[in-house]
Amino acid sequence: MLSTTTFLVIAAVFGSAFLRGIAGFGFALAAVPIISLMLPPVEAVTLAVLLQVAVGCRDLFTLHGHVHRPSLARLSLGAIAGTPLGIFALTAVSPDAARILIALAVLAGLALLMRYKPAHPHPNGRLALIAGVASGAFSGLAAMPGPPAVAYYLGAGTSAVQTRASLLLFFFVASLLATPGLILAGAVNAQTLSLTLIAIPALALGTWAGSAAFTRLDSAQYRKLAIAVMALSALLAGGRGLAVYL
Repeated sequence: MLSTTTFLVIAAVFGSAFLRGIAGFGFALAAVPIISLMLPPVEAVTLAVLLQVAVGCRDLFTLHGHVHRPSLARLSLGAIAGTPLGIFALTAVSPDAARILIALAVLAGLALLMRYKPAHPHPNGRLALIAGVASGAFSGLAAMPGPPAVAYYLGAGTSAVQTRASLLLFFFVASLLATPGLILAGAVNAQTLSLTLIAIPALALGTWAGSAAFTRLDSAQYRKLAIAVMALSALLAGGRGLAVYL
């Protein structure tokens, strides 16, 4: 019989996977705060990363035909370069201060995106690389790689299908980059591996349900959803950072 903690973790994973399936991002945003109520924060982060690695292996085969490969490659290369920069910046800025700064930057970017909507797709290779570096830096500073990548695709005007698929695989790459550090820190242990295996069915089912809901969205609806999820992530991150100073 499953313990209460395990059952609640499975429920949190299912709900977060639904968000991931419909938007292409937001899994860790939703899962980590909820799971942290039941498990230590490090275990919650580790579980989210391992689950995204597991489901990302499947996404490689199911989504490769929909991905915008040039931008995904540049985002990934940029993230590899940017992550150490973010970690280094932690020596000057605390994680909570970083969350506040990132939240303000995200909200400012979203204000621009709401006023600007590209008339036709025009992915820019240099901007993709810059967004990748920013994603890596955001990840190193506050474990938030998503905002620059999401903002890049919304500004580039790629289709909802391409945007969602590219983001899903980008976060797979970001999770792969985070995994060695978690292993070296001893966060990947028997308990986190066991919970990962137990939660995979909920992850798969939630992703499937979210993917089914995504097929009912047009590009305008998807854009609104993505902006709403981004705004929520900024507010949650900013609130978490401010809580320390209040």
